[in-house]
Amino acid sequence: MKSVKAWRVGNMGDLQILPATRHRPPLKRPMWIIGLVSLVILFLVCAYIYPPHSRGACYMFSSRGCALTDWLPPVPVRELTDEEIASRVVIRDILNTPPVRSKNSKIAFLFLTPGPLPFEMLWDKFFHGHEGRFSVYVHASRDKPVHFSRYFINREIRSDQVVWGRISMVDAERRLLANALKDPDNQHFVLLSDSCVPLHDFDYVYNYLMYSNMSFIDCFEDPGPHGNGRYSEHMLPEVEIKDFRKGAQWFTMKRQHALIVMADSLYYSKFRDYCKHGVDGKNCIADEHYLPTFFHMIDPGGIANRSVTHVDWSERKWHPKSYKSHDISYELLKNITSVDTSEHVTSDDQDSAVAALPMEWYPTAMLLIRQEILPRYPQ
Repeated sequence: MKSVKAWRVGNMGDLQILPATRHRPPLKRPMWIIGLVSLVILFLVCAYIYPPHSRGACYMFSSRGCALTDWLPPVPVRELTDEEIASRVVIRDILNTPPVRSKNSKIAFLFLTPGPLPFEMLWDKFFHGHEGRFSVYVHASRDKPVHFSRYFINREIRSDQVVWGRISMVDAERRLLANALKDPDNQHFVLLSDSCVPLHDFDYVYNYLMYSNMSFIDCFEDPGPHGNGRYSEHMLPEVEIKDFRKGAQWFTMKRQHALIVMADSLYYSKFRDYCKHGVDGKNCIADEHYLPTFFHMIDPGGIANRSVTHVDWSERKWHPKSYKSHDISYELLKNITSVDTSEHVTSDDQDSAVAALPMEWYPTAMLLIRQEILPRYPQ
């Protein structure tokens, strides 16, 4: 006679009769399940004992997920030299200091020229009626110019000889910045050549630059012989080849950036000593590499990685295309001012990198305008 167990459910009078339990043999658990559980337990124990080295925590159920590299030892960071520590402390404090907005904020126009300014009267028309909103500084490295515009008279600074492709180009830029920084009202700084002409009116240029939160410094990586091929390992340890950049010389720069350029001696000295003719049998052009590399290292997010100066490098020569009088037309100027891309032409025969460019200056000689102005100058 089978034994039964009674379970009382609901009302006291309701009884449900269930059969007695039977004895079953123990289940055989597959070995792979045991092994998997053991690995998971081991993984969790290791995660507890050796937390991840990455900046963000890695959790089992996080959206970020986990990677094996999170538990690998961090890559050793190179210990900075005393000079680097001192330099970066100064640069950090300057960049973290809120800019002092002057009641009479001005743009400093810095003309780097060998002598006379053929487009001086064009700039005179550009500046006219906007007195108090700009400053002019002229670095004439060869011949003292004869001025015809009141905005340029007595605006020369102490100049020195400048040789193309040498560190003296950078020295001249720093000399212009130093003189312009003496005026606390100068809040933005524009480097111009003797062949630059404005393509927009003063108000457009003033508002575009003054209300921008960055500097327009051309900066890109050129893996070719005229880019990284100019790098010298003598710049180590402060300047590594991964940080070596190239860019056009002409820039616009906010006051904070102008200050850190003047405060820098460490990185400048590296380019002065090792980015020049003859080092390692190379021909390094300092003015094309110093500022792009410097800002890429110390404040990459503060620059636009492009210039506001438009040039035509389609001829693939050492200098950009120079326009003849028959090239100048209303359509050409209209096309230039509507350009919205800036091509970075590298020297490795690869496709050019493209960046947005909403405003341009033109640094090549426009001879049609030049011919109208040159008769005003003594020959």
